[in-house]
Parts: sequence; C-alpha cells; structure tokens
Amino acid sequence: MKAITLTVWIVAHILAGAAFAAEEEDGIHQATARLVLPALGKPRVMSLRDAIVYARQYHPSLQSALARVAAAQADSRVRRAQWLPNLGAVAEVFEGTSNNSTASYLATSEVFLPRIGATSVNTTVWSPSPSTLAAVDASQVLFDFGRIGAQVGAADAAVTVEKLNAVSERLRLDLLVKDAYFAVLGARAILRAAEDAFSRSQVHRNMARAGVQNGLRAPIELTRAEADLTRFDVARVRAAGSLEEAQVVYAAAVGVPDPMLDADQGFPQEDPPPLPEVVRDVARRDFEIRVAQARVGLQVATTQALGALTRPELLLTGSLSGRAGGAAGTTGPTLAMDGWLPQVPNWDLGLVLRWPLYDPVLRALRDASATRENVARADLALTVQTEVAAIRNAYVSLDVARAALVSLNKAAEAARANYAQAEARFKAGLGTSVELADGEALRTDAEIQVAVGEFSVARARAIVARLIAEEL
Repeated sequence: MKAITLTVWIVAHILAGAAFAAEEEDGIHQATARLVLPALGKPRVMSLRDAIVYARQYHPSLQSALARVAAAQADSRVRRAQWLPNLGAVAEVFEGTSNNSTASYLATSEVFLPRIGATSVNTTVWSPSPSTLAAVDASQVLFDFGRIGAQVGAADAAVTVEKLNAVSERLRLDLLVKDAYFAVLGARAILRAAEDAFSRSQVHRNMARAGVQNGLRAPIELTRAEADLTRFDVARVRAAGSLEEAQVVYAAAVGVPDPMLDADQGFPQEDPPPLPEVVRDVARRDFEIRVAQARVGLQVATTQALGALTRPELLLTGSLSGRAGGAAGTTGPTLAMDGWLPQVPNWDLGLVLRWPLYDPVLRALRDASATRENVARADLALTVQTEVAAIRNAYVSLDVARAALVSLNKAAEAARANYAQAEARFKAGLGTSVELADGEALRTDAEIQVAVGEFSVARARAIVARLIAEEL
C-alpha cells in the first residue's frame, strides 16, 4: 500500500502546486521550457491492459507468490512419496566381542534385517571377533490406516492456501498498477489545465502591456498581469514535475526496467455489480475471505494428520543378505577367513506391523493443533466482518466520488462562464486585471478539481474491483 499512498500524495502535491499558493521571482516563465520533462526523456506509453499483463508476468511480488505455490506443491509430493516402495543397502565390518551370536551388526532404518545365528553363552570371554554383513532390502507400505492420506490432505490444504494467496497478491498488484495508471492520467489533466491557464495569462499580460503603452490602462494593470503570469508559470512547472513523479511510480508499479512510463488516453470502467448481490456472494468473491477459509481447512487437516500418526502401519519387507562371524558357533563348520568375508547367505520375506500405541508428544501436538482451529475460525469471522465493511465503504466512496464529480463539472462550467464574462469586461475596458485574475484562478482551480475528481472516481472503482475480485 506504500505505492498507493505515494500516488495519493502526488495528486495532492499536484493540486497544491496548481493552487498558486506561492509566488516566485519574475522571469521564471522564460526558463520553463528547460524545466518541463528534462533529463529522463520522453517515456514510452503503455496501456492499462498491457501494464497489468506485464506486471502479472514479471513483477517480483507475484513471482514470489507463485514460487510459494510451487514449494507447497513440492511438499505435497513428499507426502505422496510415502506410498512408493523403499530400497536400501548396507555393508558393515567391525570388530568386537560376540557372546551369544555368530554375527553382530548394527540396526539401520534403511534395512529391515532379522538377526540369525547364535553362539554359546559365555560371560567371561573378552577377546574380540570380526563380523561382516552385506544386505539389500525392499519394503512397501501395504496399509497405513489413513496415515499417509491425512498427511497428503494437510499438504494439499497448504497448496490451496498458497494458491489463494497468489490470486490475492495478483489482485493487489492489479490495484497498484491501476492506481498508478490513473494517477498519471490525473497528473496530465492537471498539467493541461495549468498550461492552458499559463497560455491565457500570457495573452492577458500582452493585452495589459498594450493598454499601458497606449495610455489606456494604469501601469498597475501590467504589474498585476506579470505577477499572475509568474504564478501560473510556477504552477505549470510543479504540475510538470508531478507528472514525472507519477510516471516514475507507474513504471515501478508495473515493474518495467524503464525509469518512467506514460499512460494512454484512458480506460473505461463499467459499473460494478449491485451491492446486495456482492454481499450475498461475498464468500466466493472476496479472496481475503477465501484465504481465511482455506486456513481453517488447513488447520483442520493438520489436526487430522497429527491424529493419524498414532495409527498402525502394515509393511511388506524382504531382504537378501550375506554375513559371517569370527566367533565359534555352537554348530556347523568353521568359516574361512575367520568371519571377515560375508559368505553365509540368507533371505527373508515378512510382514511388519508397527503401532505407536501411546505417544504423549503426538497427542499434545494434536490437541494444540485443535486449539489453533478455534483461532483460525475466529480469524475467519473477523475477516468476513472486515471485508464486508470494506466493500460497503468502497461502494459508498464510489457513489460519493461520482456525485462529487457531477458537481465539480457543473462548477467548472460555471467557472468558465465567469471567466468568459471577466475576460469580456477586461477587453472592453470595463474590468481590471484583479477581476480577470480572480476569474482565471477560479476556472483553473475548478478544472484541476475535475481532474482530481475523475481520479477519485477511477481509484474508487479500482478498489471495488479489487475487493470483489473483478478481472480486467
């Protein structure tokens, strides 16, 4: 929202510059041509539709949101991978005591390997014996009682949240681009009004100069006309600078590499749907609400996944191994190389049922997740209330801006008529420079107010489109 705030500040700055709040030294208007649109050059023009398409494709904020979606999808594939068979291998060589075993080996998580063989029980032998082992194992989940499915459901719920966040970010980006676009149009309209006022003031200054030279007007008429021309020129310089600022903001909002970007002649916006219809369908239209709903679903799925971890799991396992031990066995021949070569073959095939009957940590995690469900539901209720209020406020702001624009246009027409009367009186020698300057200031201010009013209507309509998820 920082860029939106900056755009509003630019419009306010334009209005302040065009209101002739300060006077500059005489002669500034002679250097205006060197100050208007100086070093950066003329920016290229981009329509609103092209700007939104470009921003959706290249803007870093949206790319970041899409990257989070891809990451969540990758996490979901991790959960599904638990259904695939596991293959593992192990090789071990070590030396140690071997009481009551022909071969000693370490347990590994990659290989399910049963222990085979025995030695005579002896509690007094401390001399070491070698042991070797080489094995390949495969295992497959046969039935998991919903453990994996619950984890996949939680991962898919996280994907849904990130997808909705990405759509919400896209709508926010659309509003940012629209706001900057309409700010450029408003800044250009204000600059046009300021330049028109400056051109008319030049004509009046020339008329006053001719009247003074012919002895038809007092010298004060010329000095007042020069002062007015200088004020209008200052306003023109400020309006030109504010247009450049708006173009810089527009380029930044779109994400183009250009330092500045200009807008085309305007983008028509249709009337939004009726407010009662929008409020009835707010849960589908408003993506902030949909994100909050998805977060509730994610928390519920997380609770279910944590609870499913306490369920049993049935595995099919099989291994092929070779082993040998240097300790003397109770039966059978003595092995060559004293156990350093795993030459005794074995194979096995079996079913393994694993069941964590009671795990206090898992139970506590499940209970904590269930408590967070209440937090997510409370957040959802707050989001619904906030978004409905925001939608109603946006519709009211749009209605007010449109009504104000109608009045501003009427005021502008009246100000032009007043200016025409003052100009006619001045040309006929009946009016003074003060009267003409007042008429000019009233007309220029009214035209600037119309430009600001048009920006307010366009921005209010863009906010409505953001809240009800309207596509361009």
